[in-house]
Amino acid sequence: MVNARACHALVFFLLLALTGCNESSNRDNANSHDAGKAADFIYLADPTIFIHDSLYYLSGTNGDTEYSSQEGFLVYTSPDLKSWGGPTGATNGFALMKGDAYGDKGFWAPQVFEYKNKFHIAYTANEHIAMAEADSPFGPFTSTSKKELEAPVRQIDPFVLFDEDGKKYLYHVRLTEGNRIFVAELNEDLLSIKPETLTECISVDQPWENTHNADWPVAEGPTVLKHNGLYYLIYSANDFRNPDYAVGFATSESPLGPWTKSDSNPIIHKSMIGINGTGHGDVFMDKDGDMQYVFHTHFSDSIVHPRKTAVIKIQFVKQENGADLLEVDQSTFKFLEQN
Repeated sequence: MVNARACHALVFFLLLALTGCNESSNRDNANSHDAGKAADFIYLADPTIFIHDSLYYLSGTNGDTEYSSQEGFLVYTSPDLKSWGGPTGATNGFALMKGDAYGDKGFWAPQVFEYKNKFHIAYTANEHIAMAEADSPFGPFTSTSKKELEAPVRQIDPFVLFDEDGKKYLYHVRLTEGNRIFVAELNEDLLSIKPETLTECISVDQPWENTHNADWPVAEGPTVLKHNGLYYLIYSANDFRNPDYAVGFATSESPLGPWTKSDSNPIIHKSMIGINGTGHGDVFMDKDGDMQYVFHTHFSDSIVHPRKTAVIKIQFVKQENGADLLEVDQSTFKFLEQN
C-alpha cells in the first residue's frame, strides 16, 4: 500500500523548486538566520506544547538529524517560551521511545495531556493511532498492551477533547480518498471509540485547501477548542510539502458537527508569514493568559526538511453578526530556538 504522505512527492518537489520567494521581511530574516544560526533552531514538525507546574513542554514529529536514527518523541522545556533546553526526555532526551509502546516507525503528531492522575500521550505510529502513559511529562511514556486503536483504515493525527459534560472526543485523520478529518466519542479507557458516534468533520472542498489540484487532497492536524458555546476546529490543508500548506478553521454548535468553514480562511499561510509550509500545530494558553498556536514551517524557500518549529499569538475577534473569528498577530511570529 502506498504511504499517503509520500503520494505525489516528485510533483511537489518540482513545484517547490519552481516556487518564487515572497518579498517579505519575515522571509529575509528567516533566510539570513538559516545561514548564521541554523543549529539553534528546534526541528519538530506537528508540534504541541503542554504546560505543567509553570514549565512548557514541547514535543512533535522528530526532524532533527542528530536523532534521525532513533524513533520516538523528543521533549524540550522552557520556563518562558524564549529559553529552550533539551532534549530533556527521560530516555536520552525522548519522552517516548520505540519499544516502550506501540509502533516501530513513523512516530508523528503527539498530544500530551493529564487524565486520571497520569500523563498521557496520543500519537501516530505505523499510520495508526495509539496511547501511552507516564508519571511525568518527561516520560518514559509506556503501554503494556502496545496496541493501536482499532480501525478498518489507516488513521493519524489524534487530538483528544475533554468536553465540559465529561465526554471525551477523538479528532483524527482517516486516510480514505485523501486525508479527511473525523471525530468519535472515546470510551473511558481512551483505548477505543464508540463506533456509532464516528462522524466526518472536514474534507477538502475549497481552492486554498488544494492549490496543486492533487489527486490525494489533504485536510489534517486537527485541534479543537470551545469558545462562547461554539466549537472551533483548527486544521491544515494541502500536502505538507506544498509551499501553500496553511491553516484554517471551522465552527460547530456540537463536537460532532456539522462544521462551517470560515470565510476568512486560511488564517495562517505563507503570504502572511513570509515562510513556506506553515501549518499543523496546536493551541495552548501561555502563562500570561494569551492564546498561542505552535506549528511548523519549511526549512527554507527551497527545502522542506527539517521543518522548523514556530509560535504565533492567536485570538478571538468579536463579530457583530455570526461567530467570533480567529485571527493571528503577525508581529508575534517567531521560531523556537535552543540555548
